[in-house]
Amino acid sequence: MNGASCIITAAGKNRRMREDLKTKGMEIRHKLLLEINGDPLINFTVKNALRTDIDECIVVLGHFMDELYPSLESITDFRLRIIENPNVNVELSQTLLNGVLNSKYDYCLCLAGDQPTVTTSTMQNLLDQLTNSQGPENTISILARGQTGYLNSAEGLGMPFACHTSLLKRYLSGAEDNLNPILRRMVAEGVSLYGVPGENELELVNINRYHDYLKVLDGLKKLN
Repeated sequence: MNGASCIITAAGKNRRMREDLKTKGMEIRHKLLLEINGDPLINFTVKNALRTDIDECIVVLGHFMDELYPSLESITDFRLRIIENPNVNVELSQTLLNGVLNSKYDYCLCLAGDQPTVTTSTMQNLLDQLTNSQGPENTISILARGQTGYLNSAEGLGMPFACHTSLLKRYLSGAEDNLNPILRRMVAEGVSLYGVPGENELELVNINRYHDYLKVLDGLKKLN
């Protein structure tokens, strides 16, 4: 079906953040429930995505899903769908594939739940670059980390990106891996990769550790 889904992965073990909080003697919390501007981090990410032209937003849960449900269920937008991994002990590729298989639309914007700094305008640019490309069924538009435009390597690249759901079904099926090796294989086999410039350097930060969270809080204050 024509249209676009956003797939947000939120199924990880939260291991590094839990380690950091324990070391600091702080309350052990899921990183996606740490607050940004009064919102849990996961809600902040989801709301950014819902401001784009997507037709649905699928959040894929796994580890610690019971902790995340109450927060997500406070979002009343009808486009939000929450699904669960049948087996929580899977790699990112299978979490993403679960979202893709549940998608109703031809295109998907893929985003990690710990990327609240990716702006709505960058998400929209990723989708627009894809749908306006000459071969959208064989193209990935991805947030650039350096070089922009058509790229000959996926080195260092990952989410967020946008592509046709058929591409992900083909390459993620049977893959038990992180995302970058799969992107590299796609490029090696002729998939076009287009690096879209971001709005600011903060968009490149994934919140894995507590110092990442503090960096994001400080960066957002400066941007505002």
